[in-house]
Amino acid sequence: MNKTVVSSPALGEQFLRVEHPSGLTILLCPMEGFSTAYAMFAAKVGSIDTTFKTQHEEDFVEVPAGIAHFLEHKMFECEDGDAFAKYAKTGASANAFTSFDRTAYLFSCTDHFKESLEILLDFVSRPYFTPETVQKEQGIIGQEIRMYDDDPGWRSLFNLLGALYHNNPVKLDIAGTTESIAQISSDLLYRCYHTFYSLGNMVLTVAGNFQPEVVLEAAGRILKKGEDIRIQWRKAEEPREITAPYVEQSLSVSTPLFQMGFKGPAGDSRENLRRQVADEILLEVLCGESSPLYRTLYDSGLINGTFEYEVLAGRDYLCCMYGGESREPKKVYEAICQEAKRMAAEGIDPEAFRRCKKATYGRYIGMFSRVDSVASLMVLCHFAGLDSMYDLLDMAKELTLEDLETRLREDMDPRYSALSVVNPV
Repeated sequence: MNKTVVSSPALGEQFLRVEHPSGLTILLCPMEGFSTAYAMFAAKVGSIDTTFKTQHEEDFVEVPAGIAHFLEHKMFECEDGDAFAKYAKTGASANAFTSFDRTAYLFSCTDHFKESLEILLDFVSRPYFTPETVQKEQGIIGQEIRMYDDDPGWRSLFNLLGALYHNNPVKLDIAGTTESIAQISSDLLYRCYHTFYSLGNMVLTVAGNFQPEVVLEAAGRILKKGEDIRIQWRKAEEPREITAPYVEQSLSVSTPLFQMGFKGPAGDSRENLRRQVADEILLEVLCGESSPLYRTLYDSGLINGTFEYEVLAGRDYLCCMYGGESREPKKVYEAICQEAKRMAAEGIDPEAFRRCKKATYGRYIGMFSRVDSVASLMVLCHFAGLDSMYDLLDMAKELTLEDLETRLREDMDPRYSALSVVNPV
């Protein structure tokens, strides 16, 4: 068992990296003064992973959209009972989620940590699918899909991604469609499980109030070394151009809801995480709360307190987005695009750069003071191929004004932008 202590001189903190004999990487960050422990058991598979192959296949396998999310739902159903019922006995708060590029099972607790961890390791390691339970789940997830079809925020996001991307599966709803999940069978779930839930494609992270020895003892007892599965993902042929500059839909909202986005060039997970750090600063400089443009839009009533920004980045996709409520979303979109053009031509104000860089760096430091954020950051950085979650601080600290101006020209070019609006019925 290979153990390495990873330290951050800037924070004066450290965590333990363990390469477990089972093939699993375990990242442990005990945090003094906290009463809560937070654990995540994550697999490097998400909604974009619809076409792949392993060393056992000659051709790529294509699976229905939404299968990673479907698999997440089914994992809690064990042959000896439901995992949530087991957690109820320990008092832990458990959950799971599927994103575009990862699936995570998690719990937090203030006591009975060992028992809760054993539940987590056990049910994620022992899949149990039958045709009958799969058919039942198809009905449950079908209702969830129809609910999201009527969710204005969800629709504004995926309508935007559909306007930006031609072929990249990031444009597909994470849960899939009622038609795609109807194609999912128990055999197909087992196939995806044994591919993506091989321990070499997973990571276990724990942060907060716990003893590392407890985690390693439980992992050694429950986890068994399996075959080393080498996964190859097929990259979608995605042109630089967008599919449509504008898309709209009518739903039950009182005020128009919008999402606008800039489609960045494709990159791998590691490169895009580095670009994400820069782009978050850039979005703040361009139209964050401290920017002149934000004040102009806010004072004129074009935006309100719902206005926010986000960078959506992962393997082969990167999108810089602004969104919120506005009675005239096209004017907001045009103003932001115009400001991006002006900054690209005239340069970024050095003082604005320094201010927003400090704010972002401070926000990152704040994330290391929460057990849930620490566990999540360890997952994110591990799957992106970084040596440490502390690398994020170095990325922000080392960023220069010239770096940010390069990111502005490449990641926020108005020629590759689109606007999605959900109007009142």
